[in-house]
Amino acid sequence: MRALLLSACLLSLPFLPGPLTAQESLHLEAGADITGAYRVAGRNPDGSAYTGTLEMTANGAQYQLAWTIAGQVFRGTGRLEGRILTVDWQGDSNPVVYVLMPDGALHGTWADGLALDRLEPLR
Repeated sequence: MRALLLSACLLSLPFLPGPLTAQESLHLEAGADITGAYRVAGRNPDGSAYTGTLEMTANGAQYQLAWTIAGQVFRGTGRLEGRILTVDWQGDSNPVVYVLMPDGALHGTWADGLALDRLEPLR
């Protein structure tokens, strides 16, 4: 049921582009640099919206993330495998799972698929 809910949430997102071409997929997996600053927009499990910023740094194969939302800082550690970034964070026992998009944005879900998070690079 949870996997079905997660799939339904991800498929219903209006900001997801079409499927990746093979060339785009290879480019993302081969040399994606996802470190840097991001603008954050999302929806909590209760449906309320939030915005903020995120700073992501790399430490070897691990990524350190720090979200600043409504003046509060949340921290997490993640690993990128292909186009999927899975982040364990202090706010929930379930990870945040992001998909790396061709434009460098990360679209994700958290709270066991009940909440959404979108990271847009600030470049």
